[in-house]
Amino acid sequence: MASLFRDKRGTDQRFDVNLSILFTELPLLERPAAAAAAGFTAVELWWPWVETPTPAQAELDALKKALDEAGTQLVGLNFYAGQLPGPDRGALSVPGEESDRFRANIDVAADFAASVGCKALNALYGNRVEGVDPQVQDTLALENLVLAARAADRVGAILLIETLNKPESPLYPLVSAPSAIEVVDKVNAATGLGNAKFLLDLYHLSMNGEDLNEVIAAYADRTGHVQIADNPGRGAPGTGDLDFVDLLGRLKKAGYDGWTGLEYKAGDRPSAGSFEWLPQPLRAAN
Repeated sequence: MASLFRDKRGTDQRFDVNLSILFTELPLLERPAAAAAAGFTAVELWWPWVETPTPAQAELDALKKALDEAGTQLVGLNFYAGQLPGPDRGALSVPGEESDRFRANIDVAADFAASVGCKALNALYGNRVEGVDPQVQDTLALENLVLAARAADRVGAILLIETLNKPESPLYPLVSAPSAIEVVDKVNAATGLGNAKFLLDLYHLSMNGEDLNEVIAAYADRTGHVQIADNPGRGAPGTGDLDFVDLLGRLKKAGYDGWTGLEYKAGDRPSAGSFEWLPQPLRAAN
């Protein structure tokens, strides 16, 4: 695959690798080193311990050690989100045990983020539950997001609210940029902190049929993180139809200077072979 970006130093694009979708052919603790070997200095993660919101301190310490030894900076971390990958799309709006698990995770995730210098925590909203009034779920969601925003603020981090796509996540209620922005605004109004931000995922928005140029123009100033994968297929840039040179250029011109997470599928090859589109000098964050 040809490189999509010019091979030059001095770029102010900052890319990171999502280690929950790339390098998954390796055990979790080996993935930071693999990302570093591919030339990256920054990574992000979904909540790595899908079975528990409160892993043993030894497991947290082991992940911190793996990140430190690889020289990789963790720049994004999900709060507990249930079985992800799997049927779940978050826990914070699901009444009962899942909401309780989310709450138990809030300080654990925030404290781990603080220990590794991570400044962005993503809170997936959760699926609609059959037989439960959506308003009940939304009220619970706001309560939990307020708690999460305060915990993020305590460690100097932002709280991210993400849009997913309806074809792949039909029970997830935030399937447009405006729906996520509405939640961002409600959380900020409730806390007064202003640290809730939009996670702008170009793949999910494209799958929803949204005009990406319009979304960037409207919401770049409220965007705290960007994620990319090509469409169709959720593969690496250059495997589908999205023009990432143009899209990321538009984000930059609109004032976005944060991280761009590579959240795509490597396909039927090792993850290390899926980065031909991005020249080696552009992989390490400046």
